[in-house]
Amino acid sequence: MGLSVVVLLPGCGGPDETPEQRAARVHRDAIVLDTHADTTPRFQDPDYDFAARHPRNEGSIDLPRAREGGLDVQFWSIYVGKVEGDGRAIREALERIDSVWELARAHPNDVVVATDVASIRRGVAQGKLVSLLGVEGGHMIEGKLSVLRDFYRLGVRYMTLTHSFHLDWADSAGTGEPLPPGMGGLNAFGEEVVREMNRLGMMVDVSHVSAETFRDTLAVTEAPVIASHSSCRAVHDHPRNMTDEMLHSLASQGGVVMINFYPGYNDPEAAPLIRAWFARHAAEFASLRETHKGNLRAMSQATRAIAATDPVPKGSLARLLDHFDHALRVAGEDHVGLGSDFDGVPSMPESLEDVSELPNLTRGLLERGWSEDVVRKVLGENLLRVMLEVERVRDRLAR
Repeated sequence: MGLSVVVLLPGCGGPDETPEQRAARVHRDAIVLDTHADTTPRFQDPDYDFAARHPRNEGSIDLPRAREGGLDVQFWSIYVGKVEGDGRAIREALERIDSVWELARAHPNDVVVATDVASIRRGVAQGKLVSLLGVEGGHMIEGKLSVLRDFYRLGVRYMTLTHSFHLDWADSAGTGEPLPPGMGGLNAFGEEVVREMNRLGMMVDVSHVSAETFRDTLAVTEAPVIASHSSCRAVHDHPRNMTDEMLHSLASQGGVVMINFYPGYNDPEAAPLIRAWFARHAAEFASLRETHKGNLRAMSQATRAIAATDPVPKGSLARLLDHFDHALRVAGEDHVGLGSDFDGVPSMPESLEDVSELPNLTRGLLERGWSEDVVRKVLGENLLRVMLEVERVRDRLAR
């Protein structure tokens, strides 16, 4: 009797593969892409070393933990607060953008900035952490399409139309209680912003926007849109989350919702505890905001100091997986991805507290019965598909 030999081809599991081994294989073979992390203020700190491993209370992402977590592609959020003064938001955004390019310059063997799908795949093949830029809030163009174009030239590949406050051309959903209506969606200039983003090849991001702005955006855009860090309102009723109707509409036009990890937005059990934590420290935060006046680095450090003595409540990975399950069922397997909000929020789910634990998300999706092909789509391929279609629309409009 001859010997039977089992050959494990690349990307294939054997009959005795454990759940941990299967998850590790799928995670390793996929392109793992996250569309939202707020780490850029740290890049501007001359004493910060991205190549060193940092404790969790000093941030969620650095190079060693990104490697450990199998992160291949990260969109770094370019965010500045609601700052007043002619050109101030633009100047601060430019400094954030520069910090990402400088990160890549300082670590040429490990980090590269990409601007399209081809350069993303090339950077992943080279084993580098591929970095992209997303502007979080249309207030940073200060009402000027020329600034939008300049941001694109500097590598920005998505812009969130609003942050947590209304603009004079687009309404926001806020981040807590729903905001009173502003103008009721997009005005004529807001529609022009969306059209110009289509022409440039910049993804339109509808996270943070009101339902009316969402509706108007989908009526205007010729390219699929993304929600870079949003979750499902049917699982947790929060104004930052998307209704089933919004999920259907987004998917029908080819877009993708990138699920936000923050328990304050997605965990019905943890969210009240987090609100209570903020209420306990409301006076401290009011004083800090006055003292630091928009200095994100200083505010982040102060928040960490408060959390060191009174830890922020965490959520559960199970609740986060409920949002993935719901979005996959409602929007479909081609329309869901990862939008962590690492370094932008005060807590994360247990077992997914920083980037090093991303494989736990992959294992959770597999254990809930999603196929390996679906999980690979969620981990990165869905967003790459949308980005490629945005590039195709750009090329068509240029003809």
